[in-house]
Amino acid sequence: MANKNSMSLKIRIIHRYLGFFLVGIMSVYALSGIILIFRDSDAFKQEREVTTQIKVNASSDELGKLLEMRRLKVTKEEGNKIYFQNGVYDKETGIADYKVKELPFILDKMTHLHKSKSGDSLFFLNIFFGIALLFFSFSSFFMFLPKTSVFKKGLYFTLAGVILTLLLLFV
Repeated sequence: MANKNSMSLKIRIIHRYLGFFLVGIMSVYALSGIILIFRDSDAFKQEREVTTQIKVNASSDELGKLLEMRRLKVTKEEGNKIYFQNGVYDKETGIADYKVKELPFILDKMTHLHKSKSGDSLFFLNIFFGIALLFFSFSSFFMFLPKTSVFKKGLYFTLAGVILTLLLLFV
């Protein structure tokens, strides 16, 4: 056992309690990361019908901005109607009817937390979590004495993980 005042013991204690503290957020990040893999598909999404009133006589070029749809593509225009994927806009009344596919509320909140930006209110949580994960990575080297076989085997696994990461990044 390590000396009560040793750096190794202190790091192990921090590693242990920080791990317990972060179980919830690590679970959220793990699940939202898996969900984000499928963001280009309709997996987990639910369809919802939307009817909204926007500006009357909007052009097809304005429609995407008014409906807050980034990739809106008009398929055809007939009289006072503009048709786009999953919807129709009536120029005369200003009413747009369309369908959207969205993640359920809780999954949407989880993925937004995972993808937060510096302008978001909880961005500091992501920074703290990233630093904590870096700490976990490096503190694992303090779990066992360097002379033990477990530590030496751990170094082989570390090398394999680094090589796999480099392969995934550059191949």
